[in-house]
Amino acid sequence: MRSLITRPRVAAALLAGTALIFTSLSGQASARLPAESPDCFVPPASASAKGGHGPDTRDVSAAEQKAIEARTAQILKAKAARGIGVPKGALAAASVPVYVHVMRDAAGNGDVTDTQIAQQIAVLNTTFGGQESSAAANTGFTFTLAGTFRYNNNNWHKDKQSSTYRKQTRKGGANALNMWLVDFAYLGIATFPWDYDRNPGVDGIRVHYDSLPGGGIANYNLGETATHEAGHWFGLYHTFQGGCTATNDEVADTPAQSSSTNGCPEGRDSCSLPGLDPIHNYMDYSYDSCYNQFTPDQSTRISNMWTAYRA
Repeated sequence: MRSLITRPRVAAALLAGTALIFTSLSGQASARLPAESPDCFVPPASASAKGGHGPDTRDVSAAEQKAIEARTAQILKAKAARGIGVPKGALAAASVPVYVHVMRDAAGNGDVTDTQIAQQIAVLNTTFGGQESSAAANTGFTFTLAGTFRYNNNNWHKDKQSSTYRKQTRKGGANALNMWLVDFAYLGIATFPWDYDRNPGVDGIRVHYDSLPGGGIANYNLGETATHEAGHWFGLYHTFQGGCTATNDEVADTPAQSSSTNGCPEGRDSCSLPGLDPIHNYMDYSYDSCYNQFTPDQSTRISNMWTAYRA
């Protein structure tokens, strides 16, 4: 998905009743009209009234998965031949600008505080920095808040017309993480990096606004939904991708698991292949409090995908 941003469509914005408030990093706010968007993780019904687990990326078949890996290897090889990328054995590292889009309804429902947004950025830096457990890998990526944008639009708030609103509001290039905070049945939805070229305008993650730190979704309000979805945005699959197969999620140090996790069931072992289910991995579907790590091989994959598709 590419970084194409078209010009504002004033008439369309007025007809839609859409207002945009941009909050700068200094806290100043001014009214603007919008400029010219896989796929979902749903909280269990036991946690809230928002539904059960669901897919949070578009389905990737085994055949497509194989093709993606081959394509990525070719891109990395070609870039290496041109001296682009990182030395062999090293990992990419970058500071990722984050644009947060708060999609409120006309009454202002769905808003979050600047403090919550700052706390969410801090969570991303903690999780991708490997700071939640001794087993966690430091991916080398950090995150900075590049801007906060607030919109009042009933349809956008409910994630309706998502392709349209993302294309109208997305900021930055392939290296910029756009996060749309919405009120829908899911916890989050993400795009993959290899889809950027063919559909750049929708690149990013959609996250339930109530999953941010201090939100109201029980067991899913520590900000780890954004970490999980950002993992997809960097090119990680679920740890249960492919089920009980050797290929699994294309990461060697995440044991295979047959299905997603609900809660934090220590000792769960859903496959006969070696290793217990990686329930503490950010790319499972565990409770926020259960998550504490990306693995070294996931860090390597993030580095390779960044170099291939986002650098």
